[in-house]
Amino acid sequence: MTRQRAALNDAIDDLSEFRSAQEIHRTLLERGDKVGLATVYRGLQRLADAGELDTVRTGEGENLYRRCETRKHHHHLVCRVCGRAEEIDGPSVERWAHEVGATYGFADITHEVELFGTCAACRSATS
Repeated sequence: MTRQRAALNDAIDDLSEFRSAQEIHRTLLERGDKVGLATVYRGLQRLADAGELDTVRTGEGENLYRRCETRKHHHHLVCRVCGRAEEIDGPSVERWAHEVGATYGFADITHEVELFGTCAACRSATS
């Protein structure tokens, strides 16, 4: 493992909320780690492809990353303000996705469902 990959892994391990590649890159620079933004993007994609990171896409189309708490299929409830996330099971979503697929003659259904809102802490901070 290269020094840059180790620094990226350490930075991700310290996150409890979803963050963009640019935010992770900024964190690395603030720590004194000299890692290029392109290296951060490649490293995040590699970790996401390996199933080591959760990835969500914001309404603006930006990918956010966080270390997976579980390897099993799950969904996220993500705060739009602070990035805090809860991993949630969605058995009714799973049933619905398979029922829709079956209705139209599809099999091997996959899906991505992410819920975005504002957490209680961020709501109280703006009140």
